[in-house]
Amino acid sequence: MRKSLTLVSAAAMVMAMAGAAQADITIATAGPMTGQYASFGEQMQRGAEMAVADLNAKGGVLGQTVVLQIGDDACDPKQAVAVANKFVADGVIFVAGHFCSGSSIPASKVYEEEGILQISPASTNPKLTEEGGDNVFRTCGRDDHQGVVAGNMLADEYAGKKVAFLHDKTAYGKGLADETLKQYKARGKKEAMYEAYTAGEKDYTALISKLKAGGVDVMYVGGYHTEAGLMIRQAREQGYNVQLVSGDALVTDEYWKITGNAGAGTLMTFSPDPRKNSVAAPVVARFRAQSYEPEGYTLYTYGAIQAWAQAVEKAGSTDLDKSIASLRKNKFETVLGNIGFDGKGDVTAPGYVWYIWKDGQYDYR
Repeated sequence: MRKSLTLVSAAAMVMAMAGAAQADITIATAGPMTGQYASFGEQMQRGAEMAVADLNAKGGVLGQTVVLQIGDDACDPKQAVAVANKFVADGVIFVAGHFCSGSSIPASKVYEEEGILQISPASTNPKLTEEGGDNVFRTCGRDDHQGVVAGNMLADEYAGKKVAFLHDKTAYGKGLADETLKQYKARGKKEAMYEAYTAGEKDYTALISKLKAGGVDVMYVGGYHTEAGLMIRQAREQGYNVQLVSGDALVTDEYWKITGNAGAGTLMTFSPDPRKNSVAAPVVARFRAQSYEPEGYTLYTYGAIQAWAQAVEKAGSTDLDKSIASLRKNKFETVLGNIGFDGKGDVTAPGYVWYIWKDGQYDYR
């Protein structure tokens, strides 16, 4: 009898432990945790970790502990799908990711099919929300909006100058360059050159020489900080004073580490810096106390998790359909400010502004 009671007690304990484990809510973030864009992956991971820690410190979500998983897609589409499938197997209900549009778009198909909510803090290609399911949202802007701002500036400030458009063939890079060129042409301008380059290479001197020989005054680069940094550095090494203009992927201190003083004067579009929001001040202070600067997409990831948590609380459930409905009809107080989402899942927040690199830092132009 004693043995039976012991077994029953043990079984009850196991069931209780299992129930407790099931009570946890598992969410995830995914991005390039390794590879040449790992600095962005670190931003996302840091933002997600602090957001989850802050949620749990206040009692979790719906009274349940939030557990975070990290996925490394290395900005590779196939690896992103593999990561997405692993999240499915692990019971993840929400993903704050991915970073590269070329990863977010294929992964979104998995999430749509498997009923997982996705809010990307960084993927700007319009196709993500234009062609994605009802479960797809983002806290960042879109390339077609960014392209209008960039195309207008190039048309206005470099009238009569030769402007070249370069892209790295990725969903993000080509999409951004094409949207910017589209607006540039809409303003009655004609590009001096339109060229694709291969991401991951170290030597762009042949491309730079071609631009120099063509008398190009401005090169608009649709791509990431690594290649753009090498290009401007190699241009300066040739004594070529071309103006570099680019987008949000240059919002990382890694850019200056590549360029040094050659990066001075680089212009780029990005959303208003959330670190300057008064509501973000306590979070920014905690990051800095850890000797980490929450630049780039750190707070966009934190904000994505905040929006999800508040939507779930308002819905009173983690059910996907209820969460989607809550995201679409409510406003959320986040480190990004008071935000909401439109019918496509795009964030309703301030658009793009100009930044300039100088003295090893970037700030509003």
